[in-house]
Amino acid sequence: MSLFWRIFLLNAAVLMAAGALLLLGPITVSAPVVLTEAVILACGITLMLGANALLLRLGLAPLQRVTRAMATIDLLHPRPRPEVGGHGEIADLIETFNSMLDRLEAERATSSARALSAQEGERRRVAQELHDEVGQTLTAVLLELKRVTGHAPEPLRGELAHVQEITRGSLDEIRRIARRLRPGVLEELGLVSALTALTTETPTPGGLTIRRRWEKDLPELGEEAELVVYRIAQECLTNTVRHARASLLELSLRRSPDGVELRIRDDGRGIGDAPEGAGLRGMRERALLIGARLTLSSGTAGGTDVRLDVPVRNGLD
Repeated sequence: MSLFWRIFLLNAAVLMAAGALLLLGPITVSAPVVLTEAVILACGITLMLGANALLLRLGLAPLQRVTRAMATIDLLHPRPRPEVGGHGEIADLIETFNSMLDRLEAERATSSARALSAQEGERRRVAQELHDEVGQTLTAVLLELKRVTGHAPEPLRGELAHVQEITRGSLDEIRRIARRLRPGVLEELGLVSALTALTTETPTPGGLTIRRRWEKDLPELGEEAELVVYRIAQECLTNTVRHARASLLELSLRRSPDGVELRIRDDGRGIGDAPEGAGLRGMRERALLIGARLTLSSGTAGGTDVRLDVPVRNGLD
């Protein structure tokens, strides 16, 4: 039955019930209207309106659930779909809405996968150019400075040696940036070694202590899942170093009932009521690509607690 006929029949039932009471009941209307009759009519109309409103609310309740879902839905925070309820067009509407959400999530996942793949490709290209072009150029400059220093007068050798140190430091910084852009150790030695290198090579402010806990015999993940875990750990570590003002950061990787759990906790300022930025949204998009669940909360003693649960079945090639 269509929504129109359901509402029509509800109203018709209420009106017919009211008409039956007027015809069969002891209620009469005088001319002019007596006060007691006016009160009875007012009460009857009020009851009719109340019954009509109650029946309509019960009939349209599924639409209110869909409206709330439309107002609060976020494709980066998957939630259970609205339960299909009601009859006829209402049930069809809820089923259509759920199907639309499925299509939107699939399309978003596909587009995010393309964007992240392009981003990783660009990172790889930039890292390769930094390593091959800029790195080789600075290496040639270092060799030339060494040659010139050997023939320079004694007063200039100290200054040339200082320039050499600056150039060597710049070369090391470029190599570090290239490794962050393209984690070659992840492809060569695996996730645990890559995370260890990440925490070791990331410059940390004075007073920040990093603790690492790696479980042995972790379930094997695919390349895509390992890259997602690495990038999320990298983003969390960068945010903590730059913004958290923390004194302790704990990073752990352990087996979970469904797969692998990455957890990063610090005792810094926390996120408070700050709006979700591009970094966190990027983390959520990466997690959704491999079917992982990303949870962000405040630590028990302040700071931020980030947890990534990666199911093995979605991480296997």
